Amino acid sequence: MIKTIIVLRIGEIFLKGKNRRNFFAAFIRNAKFLIRDLPEVTVEAQHLYALVHLPSELEKKCISRFQRLFGLTSLSIGYMTQKSISDITTMAVKQLSSCDKKKTFKVETRRRDKTFSMQSPQISQQIGADIHHALKLKVDVNNPDVIVHVVIDINSAYIYTDVIHGPGGLPIGVSDKISLMLSGGIDSPVAGWSIMRRGCPIHAIYFHSFPYTSDNAKQKVVDLVSQLSQWQGSIALDVVHFTDVQKTLRNIGTGDMAILLYRRMMIRTACILANNNQAKAIVTGENLGQVASQTLSNIHVIEHASSLPILRPLIGYDKHEIITKAKHIKTYEISIQPYDDCCALFVPKNPVTRGKIIPIEKAEAPLNVHTLAQSLADNVERIYINPDTI
Repeated sequence: MIKTIIVLRIGEIFLKGKNRRNFFAAFIRNAKFLIRDLPEVTVEAQHLYALVHLPSELEKKCISRFQRLFGLTSLSIGYMTQKSISDITTMAVKQLSSCDKKKTFKVETRRRDKTFSMQSPQISQQIGADIHHALKLKVDVNNPDVIVHVVIDINSAYIYTDVIHGPGGLPIGVSDKISLMLSGGIDSPVAGWSIMRRGCPIHAIYFHSFPYTSDNAKQKVVDLVSQLSQWQGSIALDVVHFTDVQKTLRNIGTGDMAILLYRRMMIRTACILANNNQAKAIVTGENLGQVASQTLSNIHVIEHASSLPILRPLIGYDKHEIITKAKHIKTYEISIQPYDDCCALFVPKNPVTRGKIIPIEKAEAPLNVHTLAQSLADNVERIYINPDTI
C-alpha cells in the first residue's frame, strides 16, 4: 500500500555539536505545533530529519504550514511503500507518468538499511531500466529533467522527485527572546522576521500618538503582528501611548533635535519593557543612511540611551531587498497602507544628521527622562495576538 509522506530536512542544526539534540527537538516540537489541528497528520523524528505521515488530500495545507517552519531547509512530498524493487518501481512509474513535460530522468538511491540485498548503484540501475521500459523516457545522468530519489529506509522505502525550499535558519525558541520596536512601516516587520529566523521569539512594542496617529495606524500594527505570529505563534504587543511625552520632547532643545529626542525616549522605554518581558535585546528596522535618524552619528546618539544591545538585521540591506522580503513574508501590503506612525509627527524641516551626545543630553537635562520612560512603560496597553490560521 502506497502512503503519502513529507520529508522535512534541516541544515544549520547539523553544526550545533553538543546542542544539536536540543535544536532538533525544538524543530520537531515546532513542526508538530504547526499541524496539531489536522486529523491523521503525524510527525515522526528520524536521525536529523523528519517524516510527516498524512492523508493525500492534506498535502497542500501541510506544505503551506511547513514553509513557515524555521530551521527547515527543504521539504519533499514522498510516497512510501514496501522495500521491494517491484513495489518501488511501480510507485516511481506512477509518479513520473504524471510529469507531462519530463523527457529525461535519472535515479539516485540512498540505502539507509545497509542489510538490503542490493547496493545503491544497482538499485538505481534496476529502477532506471524499468522506468525507461515502462515510460520510454531517456536516462540523462548529467542534466535530467527530473531526478527520482529512492530511499531504502529501515522499515520501508519511499521516493520523491520535487524539492521545495524552506525558510532555513534556526527553530523558534532555541535563542533568547527579543523585543521588536515595530512601526507601521516596511522595515521593522522584516527585521522582526529576520531575528525570529535566528531562533528568537519576539515581543513587540509600538509607540502610538493618538489622536495625531489614528486607530487605523494602530490596527495596521496589530495586523503586522498577526502576520508575524504565523511564524511564531502568540505574540504580546505593548502599545505605548506616547502623545504627551512626544509633545514635551518637541518643545525642548533646538527643533532639529526632535527625532533624536523621540528615538532616545523610545529606546529607554523599550529597554524597560524588554526587561519586564525577559527579553535580552532590542531589535529595530534601522537601515544605514535611509532616513535622517539613521546616519552613523545619529545611530550612535540613539544607541547611547540604551541599556540593552540593539540589533539591526537590515543595516546593510538596500530598499529593494527589504521590499522583496516583505512581500515574501506577506507584510508589504499591510505596511503600505497610508497610516503614519508617531515618528512622522512633529518632524522638523531640517533634522540634524550629525547628532552629538553632549548637546542632546543638555537638551534632556531639564527633564527626568528615566521617570518619563518608566511612566510610559507602566501605562502600556497589552494586546495578545494569535495567528488567524496555524
